[in-house]
Amino acid sequence: MKRALLVAGIAACLLGSAAPVQAADKYRGYAELAAHEVEGKDYRLVQRFSRGTKVAHIAIHGGAIEAPTTQLADYVAQAGNHTFYSFEGIKPAGNSGLHLTSTHFDEPKGVKLVARSSYTISWHGASGADATTYVGGRDTALIRTVTAELRAAGFTVANSVPEEIGGDSSRNIVNRNLRHKGVQLELSKGQREQFFKDGRLARSWIENPANRTAAFYRYTAAVNRALASTLARSGLTR
Repeated sequence: MKRALLVAGIAACLLGSAAPVQAADKYRGYAELAAHEVEGKDYRLVQRFSRGTKVAHIAIHGGAIEAPTTQLADYVAQAGNHTFYSFEGIKPAGNSGLHLTSTHFDEPKGVKLVARSSYTISWHGASGADATTYVGGRDTALIRTVTAELRAAGFTVANSVPEEIGGDSSRNIVNRNLRHKGVQLELSKGQREQFFKDGRLARSWIENPANRTAAFYRYTAAVNRALASTLARSGLTR
């Protein structure tokens, strides 16, 4: 059985359609991470509150952990006048070691910010050369709307989401808001590369807005349209 799974996984990789795979975290939670890493040197926390909004965009694997999730969450939050949070890896190398799985992510400021929101979008980077988005979480209505808007804008959204990135656990930070349900966007590397000139995802490159492509703005606009229509149905403006 194990051999069959291994062969299937190798075959999928050769075809370029392997499902995203998550490696084990180096740290079990934020307290352990903070005991070994230095805030301001190895990582930083960024948050921006927008008064009156019910929406929060978060990038808990931001900076150089899963590029360019910080830039996507930041821009779409600004465009929609929503709240924004990012946990960013800023080390010269080895930022993957700062990854805390969504169900274990317990950085206090991020947890508090999400707990105040009604609608939460969590931005992530997945593996895969094909340009694809996996839309997971527990907010099934918003998942359908986001999926429809992304497809209408010309982006590929997977018909199913691998269990390991499904985002449907009640312990996942995206589902720890006021409604106990959020949306987790997992963007393949191939999709993220389309957002920047030459497909480069180096930190110095993605931090310069001049390197963004039209796809970056079409994608973020589609997500905000989904949120706007959902909020309107709920009788809210933002």
